Amino acid sequence: MGPETTPCDLVTVPARQGLEAVDILRRGADHDAVGPVLHDGACATLGFLVPPGTADAWDVPGSACTRTDGRGLSLPAEPPVVGGGWLLPPGADAPVTDPEALRVALGQAARLIEAADDRR
Repeated sequence: MGPETTPCDLVTVPARQGLEAVDILRRGADHDAVGPVLHDGACATLGFLVPPGTADAWDVPGSACTRTDGRGLSLPAEPPVVGGGWLLPPGADAPVTDPEALRVALGQAARLIEAADDRR
Protein backbone atom coordinates (compact mmCIF):
# COMPACT_ATOMS: atom_id res chain seq x y z
CA MET A 1 0.00 0.00 0.00
CA GLY A 2 1.58 3.24 -1.13
CA PRO A 3 1.48 6.60 0.63
CA GLU A 4 -1.28 7.74 -1.72
CA THR A 5 -3.86 5.61 0.12
CA THR A 6 -3.53 5.61 3.89
CA PRO A 7 -6.62 4.12 5.52
CA CYS A 8 -7.72 5.80 8.72
CA ASP A 9 -10.53 6.10 11.24
CA LEU A 10 -12.41 9.33 11.86
CA VAL A 11 -13.11 10.97 15.24
CA THR A 12 -16.08 13.34 14.96
CA VAL A 13 -16.69 16.04 17.58
CA PRO A 14 -18.80 19.21 17.89
CA ALA A 15 -17.01 22.06 16.10
CA ARG A 16 -16.54 24.20 19.23
CA GLN A 17 -14.79 21.41 21.11
CA GLY A 18 -12.86 20.40 18.00
CA LEU A 19 -11.53 23.92 17.42
CA GLU A 20 -10.41 24.15 21.06
CA ALA A 21 -8.70 20.77 20.71
CA VAL A 22 -6.89 21.90 17.53
CA ASP A 23 -5.61 24.96 19.44
CA ILE A 24 -4.48 22.81 22.36
CA LEU A 25 -2.71 20.33 20.06
CA ARG A 26 -0.98 23.07 18.08
CA ARG A 27 0.20 24.83 21.26
CA GLY A 28 1.57 21.58 22.64
CA ALA A 29 5.22 20.59 22.54
CA ASP A 30 4.41 17.90 19.99
CA HIS A 31 3.11 19.94 17.05
CA ASP A 32 2.99 16.91 14.79
CA ALA A 33 0.36 15.31 17.06
CA VAL A 34 -2.34 16.94 14.91
CA GLY A 35 -3.01 15.61 11.44
CA PRO A 36 -5.67 16.51 8.86
CA VAL A 37 -8.98 17.86 10.19
CA LEU A 38 -12.25 17.96 8.25
CA HIS A 39 -15.24 20.23 8.72
CA ASP A 40 -18.76 19.56 7.53
CA GLY A 41 -20.58 22.04 5.31
CA ALA A 42 -22.46 23.64 8.22
CA CYS A 43 -19.28 23.73 10.36
CA ALA A 44 -21.26 21.94 13.06
CA THR A 45 -18.72 19.16 13.45
CA LEU A 46 -15.03 18.55 12.92
CA GLY A 47 -13.44 15.23 12.01
CA PHE A 48 -9.93 14.24 13.06
CA LEU A 49 -8.21 11.57 10.99
CA VAL A 50 -6.67 8.97 13.32
CA PRO A 51 -4.85 5.67 12.77
CA PRO A 52 -6.91 2.64 11.72
CA GLY A 53 -8.04 0.62 14.73
CA THR A 54 -8.58 3.68 16.94
CA ALA A 55 -12.36 3.15 16.82
CA ASP A 56 -12.03 -0.20 18.64
CA ALA A 57 -11.09 1.46 21.94
CA TRP A 58 -12.48 5.00 21.52
CA ASP A 59 -14.61 6.02 24.51
CA VAL A 60 -14.43 9.81 24.74
CA PRO A 61 -17.84 11.22 25.77
CA GLY A 62 -19.41 13.61 23.27
CA SER A 63 -17.40 12.29 20.34
CA ALA A 64 -17.67 9.39 17.94
CA CYS A 65 -14.96 7.39 16.22
CA THR A 66 -15.95 5.56 13.08
CA ARG A 67 -14.02 2.81 11.41
CA THR A 68 -13.61 3.37 7.72
CA ASP A 69 -12.26 -0.14 7.05
CA GLY A 70 -10.71 1.26 3.92
CA ARG A 71 -14.21 2.14 2.66
CA GLY A 72 -13.29 5.20 0.72
CA LEU A 73 -11.54 7.35 3.32
CA SER A 74 -7.91 7.53 2.36
CA LEU A 75 -5.25 10.19 2.12
CA PRO A 76 -4.54 12.37 0.42
CA ALA A 77 -7.98 12.75 -1.01
CA GLU A 78 -10.82 15.09 -1.57
CA PRO A 79 -12.64 15.75 1.69
CA PRO A 80 -14.97 12.74 2.11
CA VAL A 81 -17.73 14.93 3.54
CA VAL A 82 -20.09 16.26 0.87
CA GLY A 83 -20.15 20.04 1.12
CA GLY A 84 -17.36 19.95 3.67
CA GLY A 85 -13.69 20.70 3.41
CA TRP A 86 -10.33 20.59 5.13
CA LEU A 87 -9.81 22.77 8.19
CA LEU A 88 -6.25 21.42 8.21
CA PRO A 89 -5.39 19.80 4.87
CA PRO A 90 -3.36 16.60 4.70
CA GLY A 91 0.35 17.29 4.92
CA ALA A 92 3.44 15.13 4.75
CA ASP A 93 4.44 15.90 8.35
CA ALA A 94 1.45 14.37 10.18
CA PRO A 95 -0.67 11.91 8.19
CA VAL A 96 -3.03 11.35 11.13
CA THR A 97 -3.67 12.79 14.59
CA ASP A 98 -2.17 10.96 17.56
CA PRO A 99 -5.20 9.38 19.32
CA GLU A 100 -3.79 9.74 22.84
CA ALA A 101 -2.92 13.40 22.27
CA LEU A 102 -6.41 13.94 20.82
CA ARG A 103 -8.05 12.22 23.80
CA VAL A 104 -6.21 14.54 26.20
CA ALA A 105 -6.91 17.66 24.10
CA LEU A 106 -10.63 16.86 23.81
CA GLY A 107 -10.82 16.44 27.59
CA GLN A 108 -9.12 19.79 28.13
CA ALA A 109 -11.36 21.42 25.51
CA ALA A 110 -14.51 20.09 27.19
CA ARG A 111 -13.40 21.53 30.55
CA LEU A 112 -12.55 24.92 28.99
CA ILE A 113 -15.96 25.12 27.30
CA GLU A 114 -17.74 24.08 30.50
CA ALA A 115 -15.84 26.74 32.47
CA ALA A 116 -16.63 29.40 29.85
CA ASP A 117 -20.32 28.50 29.89
CA ASP A 118 -20.42 28.57 33.70
CA ARG A 119 -19.13 32.16 33.71
CA ARG A 120 -22.02 33.42 31.58
